[in-house]
Amino acid sequence: MNGFADRGLDEGAFGDKDSGGFRQNIRTFDAFPKTKPTYTRRTSTGGYTTLLLVTLSLFLSISEFLRWYRGHETYLFSVEKGVSHQLQINLDIIVPMLCHDLHVNVQDASGDRILAGDLLTKDPTNWSQWADASGAHRLADQRHVKEEEEDTHVGHVLGEVGGRKRKKFKRTPGLGWGSGAGRSCRIFGSLEGNKVQGDFHITARGHGYMEMGDHLDHDAFNFSHIINELSFGPLYPSLLNPLDRTTATTDDHFYKFQYYLSVVPTIYTRSPTPPPLSPPPAHKPHDTPPLPPDYSTRNTIITNQYAATSQSHPVNERTIPGIFFKFDIEPILLTVREERMSFLWLVVRVVNVVSGVLVGGGWCYQLAGWGKEVLRGRARGGGRGEGMLNGRVFHGDGEDGEED
Repeated sequence: MNGFADRGLDEGAFGDKDSGGFRQNIRTFDAFPKTKPTYTRRTSTGGYTTLLLVTLSLFLSISEFLRWYRGHETYLFSVEKGVSHQLQINLDIIVPMLCHDLHVNVQDASGDRILAGDLLTKDPTNWSQWADASGAHRLADQRHVKEEEEDTHVGHVLGEVGGRKRKKFKRTPGLGWGSGAGRSCRIFGSLEGNKVQGDFHITARGHGYMEMGDHLDHDAFNFSHIINELSFGPLYPSLLNPLDRTTATTDDHFYKFQYYLSVVPTIYTRSPTPPPLSPPPAHKPHDTPPLPPDYSTRNTIITNQYAATSQSHPVNERTIPGIFFKFDIEPILLTVREERMSFLWLVVRVVNVVSGVLVGGGWCYQLAGWGKEVLRGRARGGGRGEGMLNGRVFHGDGEDGEED
């Protein structure tokens, strides 16, 4: 009737016949219309575009997975609750003076004084053994600042000290031969003090607090120093603090090195609900007791950070020279938490990325094909052809042929 059979055509090639029924009615809601393979054409350009989109989708999916796996850090500042009493101070410093000529004392705002020289260890050593060691630098050195920033991330901190056995100070190297052997002193160890504002200082024998005994000759003063470790709280030698591995030298006998420290209690954790640093006192026998100051697990580390400034200058003979550390405890608690979103969040992100790349890439491919066809049509004659429906053929010379 319609001539399809004479030309070898089949209505099935253009679509399914309406068979009626429930299935046909459901097809009216199909949001994904299909084209028969007979009317599709594959090209090398489409193949390259597909490979490019698949590669880009794979790269972005891997990036999303790595981002999810690493997690992200959140910083929470809060007022420290509960009552804290003790604060551990860790010190490891080298001074180019004889050990029996140095005095170390600690005094806090409550009026308590600690003769730290009796609690810390003093070992004779050589200045050159420490001054020539790699890593010694001046305060505020940019390379040191970058290394210090690495120790503020939860993953690095837990990887270094999480759940491990407490470390101790390194042994003092043996003395070598020579006239300068043992002319310097290494003062190191940990001591407990009140968790209040205070200061500790290193002065010469007979200077500082009123003492009985002879005064040290002023020509023997040399308060140049190398700080290997200065931290508050549990000893973690692998964590880098602002004053760790710093050196300061002077040629003046009367010189006053002053450091001002602001100490901030800090918790590094991966746990969604880390334990409090110092909860209020328990009212019942079965209540959880306060955590010890050196509490740590594989997922939680409790320590202290501090910021340091230096004000050092020469002084006259009426002023006491030495090395002075003044510290203040901030009334805030910093919680650094590493969080990771749920796996469902990752799946949604990957689906959005892949679908966005494929859809956007498909649009770009179609627009590029359309633009190519427009440019190709203009190159062939600027749209002057009249097609085949009227029986005329354009020859390109401005004349029309006769009808068939």
